[in-house]
Amino acid sequence: MSFPESNPTISNLQEEGKNAINAPMLTSGADIHPEDTLMDENAERNMLDPTSRENPKFKDLLRVLIDWINNELEEDRIIVKDLEEDCYDGQVLQKLFEKLSGRKLNVAEVTQSEIGQKQKLQTVLEAVNQLLRPHGWSIEWSVDSIHSKNLVAIVYVLVALAMHYSAPIRLPEHVSVQVVVVKKREGILQTSLVTKELTTTTEMMMGRFERDAFDTLLDHAPDKLNVVKKSLITFVNKHLNKLNLEVTELDSQFADGVYLVLLMGLLEDYFVPLYNFFLTPENFEQKVHNVAFAFELMQDGGLNKPKARPEDVVNLNLKSTLRVLYNLFTNYKTTE
Repeated sequence: MSFPESNPTISNLQEEGKNAINAPMLTSGADIHPEDTLMDENAERNMLDPTSRENPKFKDLLRVLIDWINNELEEDRIIVKDLEEDCYDGQVLQKLFEKLSGRKLNVAEVTQSEIGQKQKLQTVLEAVNQLLRPHGWSIEWSVDSIHSKNLVAIVYVLVALAMHYSAPIRLPEHVSVQVVVVKKREGILQTSLVTKELTTTTEMMMGRFERDAFDTLLDHAPDKLNVVKKSLITFVNKHLNKLNLEVTELDSQFADGVYLVLLMGLLEDYFVPLYNFFLTPENFEQKVHNVAFAFELMQDGGLNKPKARPEDVVNLNLKSTLRVLYNLFTNYKTTE
């Protein structure tokens, strides 16, 4: 029996390793993993660029998502500390989806094997996709990407769920990351950087794309916006001064709902019992309660239901706050 002078497989691996080192478009911060050299022809692999991982806005987004999951799954005694390590096997995503949707998925509770984990992920993601796709969400995740602990894919699906179910959280806006894309073309590994936008503005993520005068003011006429804000401050202080209260910052002083409730009582000339709202709200839920209660008082006064959500006002969304106050201004500007 004769043997070839060299092993073709070893030779190919050596050549691919050399190509990996000399691959064009390779970024200095990206690591090429050993398994990349064994990629099939035309295969593609994505990974988060190390510099993006340290981006403060991205880290803030991860923190907000982790806190949200832990709050939602508190009754299940599930504690998430790391999205990559805790979400890849489908268990957390299953529990989160079931909690948010009120649906029970037909999956095994505990799956240790890779096959079992992927089967669970398949069921969970099919349910998620069926829910989100009709609402225009782009599906930026897959069973393989989630199970391989692709952090960007995990964040994409969590952001989509949070936005679809109007989670009472404030996601940082305009969070983008760089993703290293490794492709194998004609035996050569090529890498490139692709920008992935994880969040946009709060209003766009919430699906409210209609534009009004405040969108125009914020986008194109910030000088005129300041005039509008001063007019609204004058209007609200005209009434709040009766209680020795004063507003200087529209952006933040209405966020807990207290001034909104008191303002409605002043505008409609009645006393709001203190047991109906939290005079010194201590958490997000109490603030949302206050703003929602103020919205009820507005509707009782004959105003249309505000377009903004109470959560938007609590989350310091300026346009939402301006819309609510401007609606009051147009209806009560002649009220003494």
